[in-house]
Amino acid sequence: MKRIFEVNPWTVTTHELNPQDKRLQESMTSLGNEYMGMRGMFEEVYSGDTHQGIYIGGVWFPDKTRVGWWKNGYPHYFGKAINALNFVKADFYIDDQQVDLAKNDVQDFELSLDMQKGVLNRTFTVFGVKVTVTRLISVAQKELAVLHYTFESADGQAHQVRFDASIDADVVNEDSNYDEKFWQVLSAGHDGDASFIATQTVENPFGVPQFTVVARQSFVGGDNQTASQTATEVTDHFELTVPAAGEVTFEKRVVVTTSRDYADLDAVVAAGAEITQAIAAQSYDDLYTAHTQEWANRWEKADVQIEGDDAAQQGIRFNLFQLFSTYYGNDPRLNIGPKGFTGEKYGGATYWDTEAFAIPVYLGVAEPEVTRSLLQYRFDQLDGAFHNAKEQGLAGALYPMVTFDGIESHNEWEITFEEIHRNSTIAYAIYNYTNITGDRSWLTGDGAQVLYNIARFWADRVHYSERHGQYMIHGVTGPNEYENNVNNNFYTNWMAKWVLQYALENYDDIADDQKARLNVSADELEKWQDIVAKMYLPEADITLKGKDYHIFEQHDTFLDKDLTPIADMPQDIRPINQNWSWDRILRSPYIKQSDTLHAMFYFPDAFTEDEKRQNFEFYEPLTVHESSLSPSVHAILAADLEMSDKAVEMYERAARLDLDNYNNDTEDGLHITAMTGSWLAIVQGFAGMRVRDGQLHLKPFLPKKWDKYSFRLVFRGHVLEVSVDQTGANVQLISGDPLTINLSGEEVTLSKSDK
Repeated sequence: MKRIFEVNPWTVTTHELNPQDKRLQESMTSLGNEYMGMRGMFEEVYSGDTHQGIYIGGVWFPDKTRVGWWKNGYPHYFGKAINALNFVKADFYIDDQQVDLAKNDVQDFELSLDMQKGVLNRTFTVFGVKVTVTRLISVAQKELAVLHYTFESADGQAHQVRFDASIDADVVNEDSNYDEKFWQVLSAGHDGDASFIATQTVENPFGVPQFTVVARQSFVGGDNQTASQTATEVTDHFELTVPAAGEVTFEKRVVVTTSRDYADLDAVVAAGAEITQAIAAQSYDDLYTAHTQEWANRWEKADVQIEGDDAAQQGIRFNLFQLFSTYYGNDPRLNIGPKGFTGEKYGGATYWDTEAFAIPVYLGVAEPEVTRSLLQYRFDQLDGAFHNAKEQGLAGALYPMVTFDGIESHNEWEITFEEIHRNSTIAYAIYNYTNITGDRSWLTGDGAQVLYNIARFWADRVHYSERHGQYMIHGVTGPNEYENNVNNNFYTNWMAKWVLQYALENYDDIADDQKARLNVSADELEKWQDIVAKMYLPEADITLKGKDYHIFEQHDTFLDKDLTPIADMPQDIRPINQNWSWDRILRSPYIKQSDTLHAMFYFPDAFTEDEKRQNFEFYEPLTVHESSLSPSVHAILAADLEMSDKAVEMYERAARLDLDNYNNDTEDGLHITAMTGSWLAIVQGFAGMRVRDGQLHLKPFLPKKWDKYSFRLVFRGHVLEVSVDQTGANVQLISGDPLTINLSGEEVTLSKSDK
């Protein structure tokens, strides 16, 4: 755990420039608008260690997978979001002295992310000049990024500033094979008062389309503008005079257009020029106000307010800010990468995190259309799921662990083709959407193609054990990635059974045209029913530290391990993934994230309270929470079991996972999809939100450290405001027709006149 930013409800601020924390600072101060985003690196030269990173939504490259022992069915490439044009690059001099904060004597340094307004502010004094930089990536004009500089004399003397503003195409990914580069320059130049550079991804042998990205920079302020260019860079040069009293401002505007939106290079270039011209008539204040007003609109719908605990308040706002910076449902072609626009780890691709953790949040803070876009994303990639299953010699659809286009592009076998439980989570997302919204049209329409082909996969992936007279699933990795190639992982088996049962229960309601396309035979339905009736689900009795448990066994041999609780081990071994060999981790009993417990997270009403309690009390002490997704699940289950202290402990870890760098891995990017967990922990955990038989249920409690919390919730055409304080819970109807809910076990009818 390491806290380098000050605690404040609306800002993430530091006054220290520590080179050892530079990458961590860059991750924490990332900005994005779904269309594009960047790490919080400095614009000007910084000769110390830094990770320059700018990424464009939906722009990626199939980097060839290199393995020594190739296996049939192995992915041919590892899809990754690639570092794009560095369009914020600058090199400036004060009185002919280069500004390089890794070398200069820097005073009055401040770096502050304003989450309320969605801007990054930086101030420092060097060579007698106070420099203030404000950066925004507009959520009002998706193609636009703005850098606003203010120079003010700090010593009462006039100063000269030479400013070189560039767009640089000579960029690399830190994780590329053999330092390969993914971009080639198509054209560059200067026209009028703007400069541009057009790039395209290099050719690939996998049939993945090449992407074209064009960045164009224009300016407000500065004198004696000249321009220059090299093979990979365009630069505009300016001079500014900083008066002895007063200040001078300088503004750079960048417009980024891509081939995702336009048919050819000429159209991409022309679109950038047109947008640049359109915004030229707008002042900085106009652009700033449009951007900040849109952020205000988002916070109006989604802000969670906590009184009495500023650290908890900062945590939930930071997580929602970064989540919405990554995805806000404006482009159905996009999804949510685990690192978003904040780094290259995990390749920036789509994981099961979206369906497991992100969809429940968007169902509560946005209109259903946002979730429908995420469901549509998977439907549109169904052909890829067919391909993935066929590669393994299996029927139906196998959704990928990692993807941009539906084809599996992860390069670890034990994850790619053993961690197949993610297939059930795609089906769970259909159930979750249907249950919370009450809208069955996706389930009975296009969603049927997804659900029933996933069911076909499971029916083919199981095998029948003659010895036991039950169906089993061998050779898998469960959600606990600290075990590979296990047999009968409880969660995997349970979810496969649930998918088949859910498909059977809803088959009669499927639209006729969908049934015709699916052509599910009577024999298939009979087989599915047999699997449901005879699926093997391991359970066992065990005594641990003098206490008896009856549990669902994580997999067939889990209880044969040395079951020493992690609290009884030396704490300097943690995180174990950074201190132990992979062999030792695989042999240990330590659980990366919820595994058996994950079924209870998805379906809390499907298990008895005793089952949930015994399994939670057995498995949680063995869990090291080294997946960012882990704490929120345990917070929700602990709240369900009225273990309030544990629930709050896990919430604090989920809310401040990156802010406090719990797992010592935030410097390479934030954990965007895990950021959903803090909202889930409050709403599904502390407030006990469930939907049962179409009715909204709430069972709130107030954490001991807090004086009050409140949040808004979108539910079936209604907007509710839930407030919880020491006197109890209050729910107000903000919009929509009267609604009857269940509040702490009692039915309450809400209307807009209620106070």
